[in-house]
Amino acid sequence: MIKLTATVSTVNQTRERKLGMAEAKLDTERQAKREVGAAEPKGKLNPKLDAKRDAKREAILEVARQVFFEEGYAAASMSTIAARLGGSKGTLYNYFKSKDALFEAYIDYACGQWRAWIFDLPDDENAIAASDIAAVLTDLGERFLNHLTTDTAIRLLQLVTSEAQRAPELSRTFYETGPGPGVALLTAYLEAAKAAGRIDPPDCRMAAQQFLSLCRGHLYFRYSLNLIPRPTREEIRAEVARAVTLFLGGYAVRAG
Repeated sequence: MIKLTATVSTVNQTRERKLGMAEAKLDTERQAKREVGAAEPKGKLNPKLDAKRDAKREAILEVARQVFFEEGYAAASMSTIAARLGGSKGTLYNYFKSKDALFEAYIDYACGQWRAWIFDLPDDENAIAASDIAAVLTDLGERFLNHLTTDTAIRLLQLVTSEAQRAPELSRTFYETGPGPGVALLTAYLEAAKAAGRIDPPDCRMAAQQFLSLCRGHLYFRYSLNLIPRPTREEIRAEVARAVTLFLGGYAVRAG
């Protein structure tokens, strides 16, 4: 485990602040998309009604996920989703104005959850200075590759890719709620590690992208094509260990 000099509460508070900063550039566009795609209730709401509506919305997103994954985006319909929910199509349209808006909302919801878990990095300056960078990157890399090789991650990427030509805004939502902010968080960690004299990449954002690409590697590529069974924990550890060794070897601080 990583040794931190800061308290857990301080690190957590700072991490939340950093996450907000990493997403700040994306908030305006994402909020505009939500306003266009999501139907808003009329009148004043009280907290109990808000909570009930949020629970209903999450239930809709889960059923939509099942239908999209089972039938594919093109074949899935709002009528099918409404029928599986046990309500009317009109009720569904009260929450989402279209199938595109519903799919986009699911992407935003799912990627936000996964990103928070995968890119759970120390960002307090003292914590980073005291941390074992190899251990931090190893933990991140294993979470990242474990997630990428889940059925849910594979199926979602296939769905987004299949719709990329018809609806590039869905691909943009996918990147801006998942990989994009994740790269920003890893970039911030690498920049702090560089400032502390621990590593020396000339471009920390490029280095963050390179590290994630190293973790994906050929193992993930073959699995995504259904050429091999899902990688075992040992195979994932070995793939990430090679990525960390190569990454730190390339960006080590050189004497002189």
